[in-house]
Amino acid sequence: MNQIVELKRLTKAYGEFKAVDEISLTIEPNKIYGLLGRNGAGKTTIMHMLTAQLFPTSGELRVFGEEPYENAGVLSRICFIKESQKYPETYRVQDVLDIAAYTSPNWDREYALELTEAFRLPLKRKMKKLSRGMLSSVGIIVGLASRAPLTIFDEPYLGLDAVARSLFYDKLLEDYAEHPRTVILSTHLIDEVSRLLEHVFVLDSGKLIIDEDADALRDRAFAVAGQSAAVEAFMAGRTVLNRESLGGLATAAGIGRLKPEDRKYAAELGLELAPVSLQQLIVYMTKNESNRKAVEV
Repeated sequence: MNQIVELKRLTKAYGEFKAVDEISLTIEPNKIYGLLGRNGAGKTTIMHMLTAQLFPTSGELRVFGEEPYENAGVLSRICFIKESQKYPETYRVQDVLDIAAYTSPNWDREYALELTEAFRLPLKRKMKKLSRGMLSSVGIIVGLASRAPLTIFDEPYLGLDAVARSLFYDKLLEDYAEHPRTVILSTHLIDEVSRLLEHVFVLDSGKLIIDEDADALRDRAFAVAGQSAAVEAFMAGRTVLNRESLGGLATAAGIGRLKPEDRKYAAELGLELAPVSLQQLIVYMTKNESNRKAVEV
């Protein structure tokens, strides 16, 4: 299978500081990926290198099998929607869509207009007059209607209310089903997008700490709650990611797939078992180095 993106020991350094530290990963066609991590983890730096806005310090980077720098054939197949996108002051919404149509070989004009109505965007309004949410909606429309083989959304939801964010997720899934392509979502609202993600990359301090199928990653963590002594007994010998207590009650999050006999033992102890959300799992993973190593195993 041809890879959409391939990184080998990719590094971006600024003096002594490594924003991206020897990252190796591959991105396959027609999947939705989550590029996740705390602020400053290296996510935006990677996206800027993929789109030829930054040069790597060392390592290899291939997009559609080629280097993206000064490569119109590669860059024309990428749509990168940034949360900080700037527009000329005289541009209207219609002007942005016209430019996108010119630069996107797979542009679907009818779909763009349909999305404009769904997000209630006034085509003739100048971009400088739009609210933060409306600006985000313009980027979402361009990203979806471009139908680019590699579409990257960097924090696409800023300023959007819950209804508009839900509309974006629904439209993305609908159009992805009809027109498969590779999508990378970089976002802090992990729980909201978790149902979309098929594969997860988690960065921490410039390093890739998780590269795993989203469902498999979720299956590796669990939460348990009940009497403190019972929780301690159940978690004995297990890898604990987080532990909290209040009076005689306690909760704990652990790593490891539970077997039927584990669930039976929990029931005998009067404990409640629950899954750990993807967002909470990533919080635990990036909390300290010991947690990170536990999940990497």
